[in-house]
Amino acid sequence: MTSTLRVILLKPSKYGINGYVERFWKGFIPNSTLPFMRSLTPEKVDDCRVEVIPIDEYVQSDLEYLKLLQNIQGPTLVALIGVQSHQFHRALDLAALAHRNGAHVVIGGPHPMTCDTSMLQNRGISFALAEAELVWPTILRDAIRGEMKPVYGSQERWQQELEARVTLPPSPRDLKRYVMPMLGLYPARGCPFNCNFCAITKIAGRRIRTHPVDITLQSLRAAREAGVKLIMFTSDNFNKIPEVEHLLEAIAREDLGMKFFVQCDTQIGTRDRHLIPLLAKAGCFQMFLGIESFDRDTLKAARKFQNRPEHYAEIVRLCRANGIATHFSNIIGFPGDTEEQIKYHLAQVQALNPSVVSCYILTPIPGTDQYDDFLEQGLIYEKNLDRFDGTWSTWVHDRLGPPQLRKLLFRFYRDFYNVGDSLRHAWQDYVQSQNFSNFVSGMGNMLFVRWNSIKQFHPMSGGLWRIKLDHVKNYLDLRKKYFDFELVPLPLSLTLRESED
Repeated sequence: MTSTLRVILLKPSKYGINGYVERFWKGFIPNSTLPFMRSLTPEKVDDCRVEVIPIDEYVQSDLEYLKLLQNIQGPTLVALIGVQSHQFHRALDLAALAHRNGAHVVIGGPHPMTCDTSMLQNRGISFALAEAELVWPTILRDAIRGEMKPVYGSQERWQQELEARVTLPPSPRDLKRYVMPMLGLYPARGCPFNCNFCAITKIAGRRIRTHPVDITLQSLRAAREAGVKLIMFTSDNFNKIPEVEHLLEAIAREDLGMKFFVQCDTQIGTRDRHLIPLLAKAGCFQMFLGIESFDRDTLKAARKFQNRPEHYAEIVRLCRANGIATHFSNIIGFPGDTEEQIKYHLAQVQALNPSVVSCYILTPIPGTDQYDDFLEQGLIYEKNLDRFDGTWSTWVHDRLGPPQLRKLLFRFYRDFYNVGDSLRHAWQDYVQSQNFSNFVSGMGNMLFVRWNSIKQFHPMSGGLWRIKLDHVKNYLDLRKKYFDFELVPLPLSLTLRESED
């Protein structure tokens, strides 16, 4: 048995439209899966020491990390983690590179958990089809023995109860790769809703499973000691966590001096509105909400029944009254959308004046019910999974062409972040907070968004200052050798068993 196993936890980036790997000098939002997987990995497995190296490819400003995959020194497991469909080709290329040079390799994340990868299996690369807690101990032991299986987790997709584990914060060096020293934490998983364009229920289930409040508090204390200034709670419906009031009260008592970001559903403005003062007291600085559309019929067709556009204004009002910024996420290009409707949508958002907006083109994400429906109808024309990232047209819209949707996407950003409104909003934030940095931040965000929109770069793509290094052409021969494809065919979705649904 080997005495030391090197584990490289690698969050892959994606290939941009120009073929270069998307990477940035400074990142905006750190990947939450990396510290989680690092925390899940023990220092020893039986009598074997485990050395962990976490890598977020989005914020690697040079190619030094690739030497770890090219010059394998001793027994090594490379785990491509959190792989989404638009990152799948990049994950396959890194997997082939590492395996060719002698590493054991496994690919996990939303794409292999929800999509059929059988055409790519039994080629030396393993695939994890379940939550990490269910399969990671077995994968580590198999890597130590040198006996990796083609597939892990085919019998059960997620745990019934989450395993309690304190999240280890990133190193100071890794924190410096981001604009702000931020850490992502999962206090809970699962979503009670069933929107047809979303894969969350296929990845984490509809029943909300939580970590004990004390475990979250221990993770927060460790983060503060490591120099973390901001926390991103990445649970999809923070307001639906059963112990949310207890958690917020405990965070407020701790007085850790760290602000945090949450994602809530729009019922935070109605049945859960009592949580907003608690969120503010505990240190919430921004709330992300998927408002998606102002058309109730469109929302119903997407099975997003919980959203009622007439309540959106109240969310902004309540949050503003409690000093919480609102981030409204929007989707354009739903079936039936017209250019006039999208312009009306923008006007409504401008009238509500949330603090931050983001916008995406409707994309049938592989593994979702919407994807299955569109694929069956023959509507999906895009064959390259790299494009399934919410910034490109991928299917035949009934009224809007791809250039039109792309133009409307960036117009949405430019019109919302117009100079006059941005200056006024930034000044209002300064007057309210008496913190001049809020004014500077608001104006800086406006300039950043407008510059990216002019350059046709999505402002929410990941960070500051794109860096061009390696290109997809450097990997295509290896991809074809390992997997017999230059572009992986659009996959079928994996179906849930009745016991899991």
